[in-house]
Amino acid sequence: MSAISRWPKAERPRERLYHIGGEALADAELLAIQLGSGVRGRTAVDVAREMLVEYGSLAELSGRGVAEIARIRGVGRAKAVRLASAFELTRRLRARVPATRTILASPEQVHAAFGPLMDQLKREVFRVALLDAQNGLLRDLVVSEGTLSASLVHPREVFKPAILESAASVILIHNHPSGDPTPSREDVRLTRQLVECAKLLDLRIHDHVIIGRGRFASLAERGVI
Repeated sequence: MSAISRWPKAERPRERLYHIGGEALADAELLAIQLGSGVRGRTAVDVAREMLVEYGSLAELSGRGVAEIARIRGVGRAKAVRLASAFELTRRLRARVPATRTILASPEQVHAAFGPLMDQLKREVFRVALLDAQNGLLRDLVVSEGTLSASLVHPREVFKPAILESAASVILIHNHPSGDPTPSREDVRLTRQLVECAKLLDLRIHDHVIIGRGRFASLAERGVI
């Protein structure tokens, strides 16, 4: 397979994007631009196509961790970091509407804001949304990544930012990589533990929303909070 640099200019992904726009390019071509180069005997487009075949879709690939992507033949650490950065920017763009104040007054609104960020992740991520008195989002932050447990989600890491930001209340958010948002016993136990800690700090936990694949579960609606 000849290098992309030897292809006619009109067929090279970068040239095509520049002249006719990204919407005209296939997923493999856009991935190839992020990869930058291929390996001996395989162009960046070849590597990109093989990645899409292996994972089935761009959405599935985007949910993989950077270390897993780096292990794909023809990728490596530097290219994996570029891809992970592009995927994360895309998730953030999907989740944010410029010049619009985000209100999180219901689990549906929480899911609308954070579902695009979290529903394709292949690892559990625990976030905290800090709210003002009108349920407006002040900021959100990741508290823990990995298997959710009380040992990994420490009350200090959850509530310290809320105190520093003078938040009126918080919403707990995490995802289930399986796609099923049904709360586990550990989810319920951790939520109750954090609710008790919040009372000591005169903070209110509005909800704990679990993000699944296109679905969500609210522990407040289930009577846990």
